[in-house]
Amino acid sequence: MPGFFDCHIHASTDPDQSALEAITEVESAKTLRAVPNLRATLLAGVTTARDLAGADSGFRDSIDRGVIDGPRLLVALRILSITGGHGDPRAINGLALDSGPGAGAIADSPDGFVRITREAIREGADWIKIAATGGVGSPRSHPEGGGLSEAEMRAVVDEANRHGVAGVAAHAIGADGIAAAVRAGVRSIEHGYLVDDATIEMMIERGTVLVPTLSTLTREVSPNAAPWVRAKRQKTIERAGERLRAAISAGVTVALGTDAGIVTHGGNLRELGLLVDFGLTPMQAILAGTANAARLNRLDDEVGTIEVGKRADLVATSVDPLLDIHALARPRAMSVIVQAGNLITQPTEAFPR
Repeated sequence: MPGFFDCHIHASTDPDQSALEAITEVESAKTLRAVPNLRATLLAGVTTARDLAGADSGFRDSIDRGVIDGPRLLVALRILSITGGHGDPRAINGLALDSGPGAGAIADSPDGFVRITREAIREGADWIKIAATGGVGSPRSHPEGGGLSEAEMRAVVDEANRHGVAGVAAHAIGADGIAAAVRAGVRSIEHGYLVDDATIEMMIERGTVLVPTLSTLTREVSPNAAPWVRAKRQKTIERAGERLRAAISAGVTVALGTDAGIVTHGGNLRELGLLVDFGLTPMQAILAGTANAARLNRLDDEVGTIEVGKRADLVATSVDPLLDIHALARPRAMSVIVQAGNLITQPTEAFPR
């Protein structure tokens, strides 16, 4: 098969890290911790990934130059948010909970969002990520609202298009925010848990891609999670399964993304089985992780299918994924991984220099 994509990771984040550790950890420790995370992702069969906040352009460039091992990276650097939105890195008392490279950038007008979009592009962003709604983990925003206005999102999309970046990805959970993001012209909806029927039709018409991050949706909530996190999550997941199944059944284009960093790195292809559980056929799930994802990232002339003239990004397995798609998530399921012609004959061996 072609090498797989994961269109939604956070390489420098780990799910077992406590909130206190995340606040107090120095940036060099975050960077070094990302190195085994990226290698684990590659050894799962993911040869290209999109990091949607946390990794700066140095991660991408270090992989390209062979300094570290990992999937070919496209980076968004950070999430663009309104004051108090999902990407606002401050606690209620104003304390900055994240001041590192992945911390959200804040604006509150179309002109303000043009400025911070340009700043991300100046720093080497391949993608721009926006918070079209609030989130489960942000203290003063909610999944049903709390995101950029449609005018602000359109300003970001127009500026991103003008500068030729791959596109705009919208963190979007609530129905109104998803609809506004699609109307504004984003290329991908991340999560999309409460998408309504009218927006499903609009996504199909416009070719907007859904990255449903089912690995995150179906994970167990940490017992240490704050009560407000647990309450918001429970309210969201009560309807999310039905809404995502409706989108998949209607024929919305799906690309594989896990939110790895919120879930464990290296288990990326568990998402394939979950996509089948939610309504895709095994072949459709494989396409979500290969050809669809390549088109989303504007790399379909290079990777995503096995064709003469494309980069040799390939995986081989003794598993028949059409009979047992879940088996691709097992450790060492990939017996051969090839990235840009570089061969790994045993996934436990060091990546050849």
